[in-house]
Amino acid sequence: MIMESDHELAARLAEVAGQIAVQVRDSGLIDGKPLGSAGDKTANAFLMKAIAAQRPDDGVLSEESRDTLERLDKERVWIIDPVDGTREYGEKRSDWAVHVGLAIGGKPVIGAVALPGVPTVMRTDRIADLPPAPEKLRMVVSRTRPGKDSEAVAEAIGAELVPMGSAGAKAMSIIRGEADIYLHSGGQYEWDNCAPAAVAIAHGLHASRIDGSPMLYNRPDVSLPDLLICRKEHADTVLKLVAEMG
Repeated sequence: MIMESDHELAARLAEVAGQIAVQVRDSGLIDGKPLGSAGDKTANAFLMKAIAAQRPDDGVLSEESRDTLERLDKERVWIIDPVDGTREYGEKRSDWAVHVGLAIGGKPVIGAVALPGVPTVMRTDRIADLPPAPEKLRMVVSRTRPGKDSEAVAEAIGAELVPMGSAGAKAMSIIRGEADIYLHSGGQYEWDNCAPAAVAIAHGLHASRIDGSPMLYNRPDVSLPDLLICRKEHADTVLKLVAEMG
């Protein structure tokens, strides 16, 4: 039996987990706030069992599972978010995602971001051509709580704000030609951005912390509060403005 590549596995895991979450939501058997939790937990149960079956020697970090520091001894760690954007998921919007990332040596090397509401799966081994940037740049921000840093940078460079849901949807919007800059400083965790960062980097985008340092994963503290994903030609300008704003 030929083992599928990590790229293929990440994409299949993300796609199937998204399908499971959609089935839970569309069953009509759960409503209100429990819906998001049910979708998260059901998709997570699948992902955890599938990764254990397919890559038993790897570590796993999931938003929906109790963390164990055994993963710190692993070179390869799958970092997953079964439903990123539970609000959007429950509202049947398209801007929610499933994140399946693989950090190797702490770096976001392999990943897939499923957008079940589109539907599509963005992945590290199938590279799409980036559409040209428009004259007036677009900065994607949270649709419920846009950050002050993002708004200030957008004003400074004359960019249009584009409200959107999950972190994965925001990051993928750069590749999909829906936005040009994703700047976030309001707090995230490793599962929020590992897969999106891996896919962005594979597509030739800039992905870093807002101080310009690299995105590093599988740390004891899983908080990874800020990031910048954008076209490389815009990175220096944005990083300089963030630094000047303190």
